[in-house]
Amino acid sequence: MEIKKEIENLIRKALKNLNVSVDEVVLEYPADILHGDFATNVAMNAAKKVKRNPREFAEQIRAQIIENKPDFLEKVEVAGPGFINFFLSRKFFAENIATVIRQKEKFGQNKSLKGEKVLIEYTDPNPFKPFHIGHLMSNAIGESIACLYENSGADVKKMCYQGDVGLHVAKAIYGMHQAGMPKDMSAPASVLAQYIGDCYAKGSDAYEKDPEARKWIDDMNKKVYDRSDKETNQVYDWGRKITLEAFEEIYKILGTKFDYYFYESESVKAGVAIVDEFLKKGVFEKSENAVVFHAEKYDPKLHTRVFITSQGLPTYETKELGLIEKKFKKIHPDLSITVTANEQDEYFKVVLKAIEIIFPEIRKKTEHISHGMMRFASGKMSSRAGNIITGESLITDMEKMVEAKIAERGFSENEAKSIAETVAVAAIKYSILRQAISSDIIFDADRSISFEGDSGPYLEYSAVRAHSVIEKAKKEGLKPSVKNPDEAATTFERKLARFPEIAARATESRAPHQVATYLTDLASEFNSYYATTKIADSENPYSSFRIALTDAFAIVMKNGLHLLGIEVPEKM
Repeated sequence: MEIKKEIENLIRKALKNLNVSVDEVVLEYPADILHGDFATNVAMNAAKKVKRNPREFAEQIRAQIIENKPDFLEKVEVAGPGFINFFLSRKFFAENIATVIRQKEKFGQNKSLKGEKVLIEYTDPNPFKPFHIGHLMSNAIGESIACLYENSGADVKKMCYQGDVGLHVAKAIYGMHQAGMPKDMSAPASVLAQYIGDCYAKGSDAYEKDPEARKWIDDMNKKVYDRSDKETNQVYDWGRKITLEAFEEIYKILGTKFDYYFYESESVKAGVAIVDEFLKKGVFEKSENAVVFHAEKYDPKLHTRVFITSQGLPTYETKELGLIEKKFKKIHPDLSITVTANEQDEYFKVVLKAIEIIFPEIRKKTEHISHGMMRFASGKMSSRAGNIITGESLITDMEKMVEAKIAERGFSENEAKSIAETVAVAAIKYSILRQAISSDIIFDADRSISFEGDSGPYLEYSAVRAHSVIEKAKKEGLKPSVKNPDEAATTFERKLARFPEIAARATESRAPHQVATYLTDLASEFNSYYATTKIADSENPYSSFRIALTDAFAIVMKNGLHLLGIEVPEKM
């Protein structure tokens, strides 16, 4: 990144010598790395302004730059109608490898967001309901965005908002009332949580089909809110405790540690008070015994939403107001990001408009990031359907597939289990993060666990392979060094050097897929290099350099995978 700034300064200085000023100098990576390490079209953009031929103007800029060419540049060329291509020197790439090895986990970090406190809300499962695959998507995306912001120096706080009150709770309690409590109350939380989730599905179905069940559930919903019934409270407290414990088990597997937990039950009172206050001020209005917000008054693209039902109960919208007030009072973030599925886009547009009116300063610091849905061959899965694929079951199924894949590799039972869990999580996370987060994904289980090609396990396997080469070199007494590099920098080395800027760009655009794409490309370069080059060879004068390059690759892969929330196992 520093080299990029230096090249930009060289271009500005050249333009100044030519009595030309520009607002912006854009440096990009050429589509073909053979065309240079950086390229600019500044000559083409400025040519019309200065009334010169673009290519001739580019040649003039080039002449100014090479007059006092710095050591880090090998050559500067003009191509096509006026592009200027910059080739970095052999010395630069060798020194970059030394920098990677010296900085280790700090390589790729920057301080562009130092001093900024960023709050990221993600995952957000509801107690009494299954942890579904949508929660896995939110978790993977939120975790990666948090890592990216931390990588740029921000003080990141992670939070989870869990819906522990609402109609879904009453539906689950109805199902439990019909089915009876489990015989083995000492069973693991995951097993008991599955029972509660099944009861929710039955209660949800009954609510749609049976008028008497609907009335029972509506009455139960009020009891849950006001905690007016001792027996209901006991069932509620037990179900809430069990499902929250089950969620924690999943967070541990996913490698997620939240700094804050907020609950809907804690946001109700504050949200209702806000609605009452702004009902008097005319922001909210009464309509058929309900309290509504006519968002279309402020933006014709928006619509009306209910904040207090005709039964006097607060909706998600009201609780969201209470939540955001609590967030900013307790944590005081400079930026608050909420990650949800895109099916909540219209909901959030209206809520954010209400926040803009009620808390204008908070709205300026609030951002909603939405993601697509995970789909299988049978289409989108619903938490109301009997064929639901839960997040936990997907992880378990993937673990079994990985265990079968590595069964003949001689690992102990504990090693195999540990590797399978790490690789399964990588397979799922990479499948989610490999493309733009706004897109739906089609999850292909077999492809996702492949050790070759476009997958999380492939990236892990590449890093593990590099580690094994380094270990082999140590046993042979070979040490990494950049003092005697191969004569020409390889494409592999050139791409390795791009990691810091890729990470910075991904943060700026909230785009984890840019890191995923880069790592896949880099792993491919390494594996081609590994296949064609003898790295640890005591008789080869370049061996120490090649070991250093391999070490640098392993570091960059580990750092890059960390930005995706993926760990590298010791063995595979």
